[in-house]
Amino acid sequence: NAPFEAYIRAHNHAIDTSREAVKRLVPLAEKTRVVIALENVWNNLWVHPAIFRQFVASFDTPWVKAYFDIGNHVKYAAPEQWILALGSLLAKCHVKDFKLDPADPRGEGKFVNIRDGSVRWPVVRAALDRVGYRGWLTIEGGDLSPAEHSRRLDLIIAGQ
Repeated sequence: NAPFEAYIRAHNHAIDTSREAVKRLVPLAEKTRVVIALENVWNNLWVHPAIFRQFVASFDTPWVKAYFDIGNHVKYAAPEQWILALGSLLAKCHVKDFKLDPADPRGEGKFVNIRDGSVRWPVVRAALDRVGYRGWLTIEGGDLSPAEHSRRLDLIIAGQ
Protein backbone atom coordinates (compact mmCIF):
# COMPACT_ATOMS: atom_id res chain seq x y z
CA ASN A 1 0.00 0.00 0.00
CA ALA A 2 3.03 2.29 -0.20
CA PRO A 3 1.59 4.37 -3.10
CA PHE A 4 -1.46 5.12 -0.95
CA GLU A 5 0.32 5.70 2.35
CA ALA A 6 -0.33 9.46 2.49
CA TYR A 7 -4.00 8.99 1.57
CA ILE A 8 -4.48 6.26 4.18
CA ARG A 9 -2.81 8.38 6.86
CA ALA A 10 -4.98 11.41 5.98
CA HIS A 11 -8.11 9.23 5.84
CA ASN A 12 -7.45 7.70 9.24
CA HIS A 13 -6.68 11.11 10.73
CA ALA A 14 -9.96 12.51 9.39
CA ILE A 15 -11.94 9.60 10.84
CA ASP A 16 -10.20 9.81 14.22
CA THR A 17 -10.63 13.58 14.57
CA SER A 18 -14.25 13.38 13.38
CA ARG A 19 -15.00 10.65 15.91
CA GLU A 20 -13.46 12.62 18.77
CA ALA A 21 -15.34 15.81 17.85
CA VAL A 22 -18.69 14.04 17.65
CA LYS A 23 -18.06 12.15 20.91
CA ARG A 24 -17.47 15.48 22.66
CA LEU A 25 -20.81 16.79 21.31
CA VAL A 26 -22.96 13.79 22.26
CA PRO A 27 -23.57 14.86 25.91
CA LEU A 28 -24.78 18.27 24.76
CA ALA A 29 -26.99 16.67 22.09
CA GLU A 30 -28.54 14.42 24.75
CA LYS A 31 -29.07 17.35 27.13
CA THR A 32 -30.64 19.62 24.50
CA ARG A 33 -32.37 16.77 22.65
CA VAL A 34 -30.88 17.87 19.33
CA VAL A 35 -29.74 15.27 16.82
CA ILE A 36 -26.22 15.56 15.43
CA ALA A 37 -26.76 14.79 11.75
CA LEU A 38 -23.50 13.91 10.02
CA GLU A 39 -23.31 14.66 6.32
CA ASN A 40 -20.86 12.71 4.21
CA VAL A 41 -19.71 15.41 1.83
CA TRP A 42 -17.85 14.90 -1.42
CA ASN A 43 -14.43 14.44 0.17
CA ASN A 44 -13.61 10.76 -0.54
CA LEU A 45 -13.83 9.93 3.17
CA TRP A 46 -16.67 7.43 3.36
CA VAL A 47 -17.24 6.18 -0.17
CA HIS A 48 -19.09 2.96 0.64
CA PRO A 49 -22.56 2.97 2.23
CA ALA A 50 -21.77 0.26 4.79
CA ILE A 51 -18.65 2.08 6.01
CA PHE A 52 -20.52 5.35 6.53
CA ARG A 53 -23.32 3.46 8.29
CA GLN A 54 -20.78 1.80 10.59
CA PHE A 55 -19.24 5.18 11.46
CA VAL A 56 -22.60 6.76 12.31
CA ALA A 57 -23.85 3.69 14.19
CA SER A 58 -20.59 3.40 16.15
CA PHE A 59 -21.69 6.21 18.46
CA ASP A 60 -24.50 3.96 19.70
CA THR A 61 -26.85 6.80 20.51
CA PRO A 62 -30.09 8.05 18.97
CA TRP A 63 -28.55 11.54 19.00
CA VAL A 64 -26.11 10.80 16.15
CA LYS A 65 -27.62 10.14 12.74
CA ALA A 66 -26.91 10.77 9.05
CA TYR A 67 -27.79 13.76 6.90
CA PHE A 68 -27.76 12.12 3.48
CA ASP A 69 -27.07 14.18 0.36
CA ILE A 70 -28.49 12.14 -2.52
CA GLY A 71 -26.50 13.80 -5.30
CA ASN A 72 -23.14 13.67 -3.50
CA HIS A 73 -22.98 9.90 -3.64
CA VAL A 74 -23.96 8.94 -7.18
CA LYS A 75 -20.35 8.45 -8.26
CA TYR A 76 -19.63 6.05 -5.38
CA ALA A 77 -22.78 3.90 -5.27
CA ALA A 78 -26.41 4.25 -6.28
CA PRO A 79 -28.23 6.55 -3.84
CA GLU A 80 -30.77 3.85 -3.04
CA GLN A 81 -27.92 1.66 -1.77
CA TRP A 82 -26.91 4.42 0.65
CA ILE A 83 -30.51 4.87 1.79
CA LEU A 84 -31.01 1.15 2.38
CA ALA A 85 -27.69 0.91 4.24
CA LEU A 86 -28.40 3.93 6.46
CA GLY A 87 -32.02 2.97 7.12
CA SER A 88 -33.21 4.20 10.51
CA LEU A 89 -30.04 6.28 10.88
CA LEU A 90 -31.35 8.80 8.31
CA ALA A 91 -32.15 12.11 9.97
CA LYS A 92 -32.55 14.34 6.93
CA CYS A 93 -32.00 14.24 3.16
CA HIS A 94 -30.69 16.78 0.67
CA VAL A 95 -32.28 16.42 -2.75
CA LYS A 96 -29.62 17.06 -5.35
CA ASP A 97 -28.80 15.44 -8.68
CA PHE A 98 -25.57 14.51 -10.43
CA LYS A 99 -25.09 13.56 -14.07
CA LEU A 100 -22.47 10.84 -14.53
CA ASP A 101 -20.26 11.04 -17.59
CA PRO A 102 -20.50 7.54 -19.12
CA ALA A 103 -17.16 8.07 -20.90
CA ASP A 104 -15.32 8.62 -17.60
CA PRO A 105 -14.33 5.39 -15.81
CA ARG A 106 -13.77 7.32 -12.55
CA GLY A 107 -17.44 8.22 -12.31
CA GLU A 108 -16.96 11.91 -12.82
CA GLY A 109 -19.68 14.19 -14.11
CA LYS A 110 -21.40 17.36 -12.93
CA PHE A 111 -24.12 18.53 -10.58
CA VAL A 112 -27.37 19.35 -12.38
CA ASN A 113 -30.92 20.34 -11.48
CA ILE A 114 -33.02 17.66 -9.79
CA ARG A 115 -34.49 15.14 -12.22
CA ASP A 116 -31.90 16.08 -14.91
CA GLY A 117 -29.16 13.73 -13.77
CA SER A 118 -28.34 10.10 -13.11
CA VAL A 119 -30.39 9.64 -9.93
CA ARG A 120 -33.20 7.15 -10.45
CA TRP A 121 -35.77 9.11 -8.46
CA PRO A 122 -38.58 6.51 -8.41
CA VAL A 123 -36.09 3.94 -7.06
CA VAL A 124 -34.78 6.45 -4.49
CA ARG A 125 -38.34 7.26 -3.40
CA ALA A 126 -39.12 3.54 -3.02
CA ALA A 127 -35.95 3.09 -0.92
CA LEU A 128 -36.98 5.98 1.35
CA ASP A 129 -40.37 4.32 1.80
CA ARG A 130 -38.75 0.95 2.45
CA VAL A 131 -36.67 2.31 5.35
CA GLY A 132 -39.61 4.29 6.72
CA TYR A 133 -38.09 7.73 6.14
CA ARG A 134 -40.66 10.46 6.78
CA GLY A 135 -38.38 13.46 7.24
CA TRP A 136 -37.72 16.56 5.21
CA LEU A 137 -36.43 16.54 1.65
CA THR A 138 -34.45 19.75 1.25
CA ILE A 139 -33.46 20.85 -2.25
CA GLU A 140 -29.83 21.89 -2.47
CA GLY A 141 -28.40 23.61 -5.51
CA GLY A 142 -29.75 24.10 -8.98
CA ASP A 143 -30.77 27.17 -10.89
CA LEU A 144 -34.50 26.59 -11.27
CA SER A 145 -37.22 28.92 -10.09
CA PRO A 146 -38.79 28.06 -6.73
CA ALA A 147 -41.97 27.01 -8.57
CA GLU A 148 -40.08 24.62 -10.85
CA HIS A 149 -38.08 23.20 -7.94
CA SER A 150 -41.36 22.59 -6.13
CA ARG A 151 -42.95 20.94 -9.16
CA ARG A 152 -40.01 18.59 -9.59
CA LEU A 153 -39.86 17.76 -5.89
CA ASP A 154 -43.60 16.98 -5.96
CA LEU A 155 -42.91 14.47 -8.76
CA ILE A 156 -40.15 12.87 -6.71
CA ILE A 157 -42.39 12.64 -3.64
CA ALA A 158 -45.10 11.08 -5.83
CA GLY A 159 -42.59 8.42 -6.88
CA GLN A 160 -42.28 9.57 -10.48
